[in-house]
Amino acid sequence: MFIDRIEISVKAGDGGNGAVTFHREKYVPAGGPDGGDGGRGGNIVFRVDEGANTLLAFRYHRKFAAGRGEDGKGDKMHGKNGQDVVILVPPGTLLRDPETKKILFDMSRDREFIAAKGGRGGWGNRHFATPTRQIPRFAKSGTKGEEKDILLELKMIADVGLIGFPNVGKSSLLSRISKARPKIADYHFTTLSPNLGVVEVGEGRGFVCADIPGLIEGASEGLGLGHDFLRHTDRCRLLLHVVDLSGCEGRDPVEDIGVIDRELARYSPELATHPQILVANKADAVDESSDAWERVQKRAAELGRPVIRVSAATGEGLPELIRLAAAELEKLPPVKEYEPEITPETEAAKKALESADEKQTFVRRENGIYYVEGKWLSNFMEQLNLNDYDQLNRFQQVLEKNGVIDMLREAGVRDGDTVEIYGFSFDFYY
Repeated sequence: MFIDRIEISVKAGDGGNGAVTFHREKYVPAGGPDGGDGGRGGNIVFRVDEGANTLLAFRYHRKFAAGRGEDGKGDKMHGKNGQDVVILVPPGTLLRDPETKKILFDMSRDREFIAAKGGRGGWGNRHFATPTRQIPRFAKSGTKGEEKDILLELKMIADVGLIGFPNVGKSSLLSRISKARPKIADYHFTTLSPNLGVVEVGEGRGFVCADIPGLIEGASEGLGLGHDFLRHTDRCRLLLHVVDLSGCEGRDPVEDIGVIDRELARYSPELATHPQILVANKADAVDESSDAWERVQKRAAELGRPVIRVSAATGEGLPELIRLAAAELEKLPPVKEYEPEITPETEAAKKALESADEKQTFVRRENGIYYVEGKWLSNFMEQLNLNDYDQLNRFQQVLEKNGVIDMLREAGVRDGDTVEIYGFSFDFYY
């Protein structure tokens, strides 16, 4: 089965918590706080796997989670960093945002991309020691790792793409000019997935050729298999437009050229401008009375495209086709790479908006109780042990510093009223 588009979920590891410990050693009185910092959470890393050509591996495995950072320890010992998770994808895989469909990264070369960063480790209590607070009994918790959904979309990397109607001989052509061995049979849609082959030109040179499953009229709108596989022609520098010169399927080769050109233009106007070579295949089966070759030549001249007569069955014209394709490729720019549409700057702006939302505080009154809510406050409460006197004082200072006390007064709270913040209730007296 060929899978070239799939959505997965990734979760980077959370950072480890800082430690609350104090130095204890014989003959060393009042050793002081020595809590170590928590380790960093593991990252989610994408890496190119040169041996893969499908996203089938993700069919039953769509959730990936990196390791959590280890908590800090006494004696200033730093927690171990969480284990990274490396996800291998075929070359040419685009990483997209599922909602906006914008490109996060193009995995087209042998490089890595960190899709989700692990959370930072929390500070141990030794960082909170001051001349007036020499015994801090609290530490900082690690931050959450990034979590997101990612759409994987495979656009195969090939210099040359073979396009045309089903059963025009594209697979046979690929098997004759390269060492690829695609399935070949005398019925429509024999090829159900793109096949790649390396075509040797000589002197250590060559190019990659892709056999794209047969297109039909309406492919750009989802008919047949073309809608699923037209995307694999996007990166091709050169298109070999194969037509059936013999007309054994009852179609006219000149009309076929127009139909496929229209489907390319409807799918992508940019794709329609890609250089093409018209390949008139099945020359060995042409009836002597047929004028198909002359008509194809005339149409190629009108379109300004090179044209060549070949037979995948007998090998006629194949060496000339390889030389012509190699010569055309030398004039063309390298394989297309897509620039990220979500840059670090746009991500920073997005995070700034999210951070602003996280810092919002809301006060509501219900059944005589004042409830204080806010994402930042929820995260803060998770870090506290309110049974500890020092942390209780810190809780009070944070409420005053962030304007929560003033907001409660504005909401009408009076001395003796009950205030609840994420499960912690207290009577208001200020």
